[in-house]
Amino acid sequence: MVNTRHLTSRLIFTACALLIGSQLSGCIIGAAIGGMAESSHRTGKHEVEAEYTGIEGHSFTVVVSANRLIEANNPGITARITQRVNDRLIQNGNPSFAIPSRDLLTVLYNTPQWIAMPKGEVAAMLGVERLIVFEIVDYTLHEPGNQYIWDGTGAGIVTVYESDSGFPDDPIFEKIISVKFPDSSGFMRTDIPETAVTSELSNRLINRIAWLFYPHEESNIIPY
Repeated sequence: MVNTRHLTSRLIFTACALLIGSQLSGCIIGAAIGGMAESSHRTGKHEVEAEYTGIEGHSFTVVVSANRLIEANNPGITARITQRVNDRLIQNGNPSFAIPSRDLLTVLYNTPQWIAMPKGEVAAMLGVERLIVFEIVDYTLHEPGNQYIWDGTGAGIVTVYESDSGFPDDPIFEKIISVKFPDSSGFMRTDIPETAVTSELSNRLINRIAWLFYPHEESNIIPY
């Protein structure tokens, strides 16, 4: 004779085990899917639209300025940013005309007074309809008073002037840009060479300036 009490207990135990097992499987599967989604997000990219689209179909150029202290502490920084942003926008902004960077730098070098000129006159001198101006207001590689710990900061103001408008000296677009490197504190000169710090800091600054003017992809977890 079958022990009904014993059989009932076994059936209840089996049912509970199956229920718990299915719940655990669901949790495991859910966790796996969640982990895959998180991994996909971390390694993925997303599309970012241009904030100013007036370069397309127009002539343009880029000029960069900085005070004497910034330029003295970081020789060539304005020329480097000018060239790389100008080149990037020639490639991606679909302008009708642009001044080659080498020619542009020659003109600016031979006309140092351009910084004090009204922006409409600068655009007319360079023969462009869109003048992109980037003023570097901060570019430092380390903490104030501490040359041994890296704390790179780059910041400035992007301004666009439209010389073919009724107000060529008034900005049509403005944006404050600020980036940092390294992404965490405590790195010293013995950890990262100075050339790597200034290279990455200027790269980040150049990206943030150029990306304002054309659609592009950015990493979902970009640190700057």
